[in-house]
Amino acid sequence: MVQRWTRGIGWGALCLALVTVSLTVHSEIESDLTGKMRSTILPPKLKASSWVLMDAATGVMLAGSNSSKPVEPASLTKLLTAFIVYREIQRGSVSPEDEVVVSEKAWRSKGSRMFIEAGDKVRIDDLLMGLIVQSGNDAAVALAEYVAGSEVGFADLMNQVAAELGMTNSHFINSSGMPHPDHFSTAYDLTLLAQVIIRDQPEHYARYAIKDFTWNDITQKNRNPLLGRDDSIDGIKTGYTRSAGYCLIGSAHRDGMRLIGSVMGAEGNRERADAVYSLLRFGFAAYERHDLYLAKHKIVDARVFKGAATSVEVGLADPIDLVLPKGAGKSLQATVQLMDPVVAPLETGQLLGTLTVQMNGADLLSRPLVTLHAVAEGAWFNRMADVVRLWFH
Repeated sequence: MVQRWTRGIGWGALCLALVTVSLTVHSEIESDLTGKMRSTILPPKLKASSWVLMDAATGVMLAGSNSSKPVEPASLTKLLTAFIVYREIQRGSVSPEDEVVVSEKAWRSKGSRMFIEAGDKVRIDDLLMGLIVQSGNDAAVALAEYVAGSEVGFADLMNQVAAELGMTNSHFINSSGMPHPDHFSTAYDLTLLAQVIIRDQPEHYARYAIKDFTWNDITQKNRNPLLGRDDSIDGIKTGYTRSAGYCLIGSAHRDGMRLIGSVMGAEGNRERADAVYSLLRFGFAAYERHDLYLAKHKIVDARVFKGAATSVEVGLADPIDLVLPKGAGKSLQATVQLMDPVVAPLETGQLLGTLTVQMNGADLLSRPLVTLHAVAEGAWFNRMADVVRLWFH
């Protein structure tokens, strides 16, 4: 026998923003969302080799095109370089105050630079600023050599970390993003990396909103053309080489939702900025997030027989966070089914039932319901009394 009941989940619909971009058909667009979880508002049609729009909290790809196509990441490579350095800081392996002696190789780096000199002693903290704000290739090499002993060794570490993060279609040869046939990534992998930085390294992520940095009496502005265009945008990073084209990953936070938009291989600086901005506007217009249930929080109480307690709190082992089309939250309902009878002893995390979320009467997802604490077997007299009660249950 099971116990079953349903309750509504009441969220008001939010206003729908207007997206003034040309559109493409749904069938051409990749998405982790299916069926009724996918908005009827269509994403923008972009002039880029590949692109992705992701919800930062859940990692759900709302829309994408050629998301797993290998592309040259250019300076977006530096996101992984910075992530690894910050991870070493978090682990205590290095300190932001450590001084790095700049090698001749780092000093001779081509492309964008922070203008460190060979033999200089530069703090890791300053090198990170030069890497993130100024996109310095010289800073990337100096950091790589300090963390791993050589840039070749650091590239091996980059590939190990990329595999750990699930960047399954990426391979790195250097720390800066200089072109190489075996140095590649994808729009999806790089967006996933950005999501991990936002989630796990907030201090690191905050630096991508800094608009300029001065080193060696040279002030350089952040190359991200989206900073300042919209107050909700606070990152992330540009990339460019002649072979890669113009690349940009942008992120914005609005109405309790953070989105990440990535565009690879655009035709120009303005085009990549407009493309990412269109993606972010589309995402906020078409979708909304719902934090339905927290992990390990009580949803219902279950009656317990033959136990030291007469009830046990039941909830979810993992949270339920959904991204849904705007306004869809008002049609959500949750149905709980519990095993009956529930008899002690019970362990923490023991399966007791199922929670099903429905939208417009159709099942959307189901999750197991578990006990949130243990219940020991009751005293002999209570057990015998419950034997009688169970006869009439």
